[in-house]
Amino acid sequence: MSKGTLVLSIQGGADNWSPQRWVARFNAVGGGRKVVLLPDQIADPDDVHYAAVWKPQPGVLAAFRNLRVIFNLGAGVDALMADPSLPKVPVVRVAVDDLTGRMTEYVVLHVLMHHRQQLELRDNQSRKLWQPGAQWSAGAVTVGIMGLGTLGRDAAEVLRRIGFRVVGWSNSAKTIEGVECFSGRDGLASFLAKTHILVCLLPLTADTRHILNRGLFERLARNSPLGGPVLINAGRGGLQVEADILSCLDDGTLRAATLDVFEIEPLPADSPLWSHPRVVITPHNAADTDPDAISAYVAEQIARFEAGEPLQNVVDVTRGY
Repeated sequence: MSKGTLVLSIQGGADNWSPQRWVARFNAVGGGRKVVLLPDQIADPDDVHYAAVWKPQPGVLAAFRNLRVIFNLGAGVDALMADPSLPKVPVVRVAVDDLTGRMTEYVVLHVLMHHRQQLELRDNQSRKLWQPGAQWSAGAVTVGIMGLGTLGRDAAEVLRRIGFRVVGWSNSAKTIEGVECFSGRDGLASFLAKTHILVCLLPLTADTRHILNRGLFERLARNSPLGGPVLINAGRGGLQVEADILSCLDDGTLRAATLDVFEIEPLPADSPLWSHPRVVITPHNAADTDPDAISAYVAEQIARFEAGEPLQNVVDVTRGY
């Protein structure tokens, strides 16, 4: 009896993330299941039971009437949610320890970089200046995390252990030991008023698109020992208004920014973000997860599903995450 074909539809990616390498990985862990790479190969529409995708072209999955589950190979599912023809089957997002750990590494790295004034020290180095300044304690800084899912919760807990004051905001109420949590529209202003370093890990939905704008930045705490608020966005590029980030950096509304995601990716060479002295840019690699771990995760989920067990980390398509 056929195990049902797994189709792959993967846009972009080079080297270790290339579509061809994904085929090899899923062949290695699939236990003999047929793996078909779209659009290079043709699959029997009736035999396709599973799809593993990353930013697939709209409509590419619509023909598979026996599709049972869609696995998204990254954390963000906004590209899938924008497809009106997406089959009405469970969508499972990647949630592996490797991804969570890497995102926490990234958040902690950049919080510490701004906290320990590394931009200023690097500038002093370029000018050969031995100029140590006053350094405040971690407890003098409040890190606010927008998005308290698996990634946000883990980052919050690690930052708190280091000694930072941590507050969190999410759409629905959450509880994290040692972290003051706010939720919904009513809690946003109070959250922002306490935040010195804003870390954004929100999903991209209709409600969160362009949430990182001047109006929000102006509500951040103005008593930061850093000299002004700092933004770290490792969520999605569509969350931010890049013109507002630049203007807020120039007029002091923001002190500095670390950006891993952008409205257009790769970031165009003519973007002024590249050369702004108060901006740190990384190429959407904050949680660049081990693809081998992801393929094993998908294979395990399929095995659970076929054994009659519930899928894990299913996306609520009505909310978009």
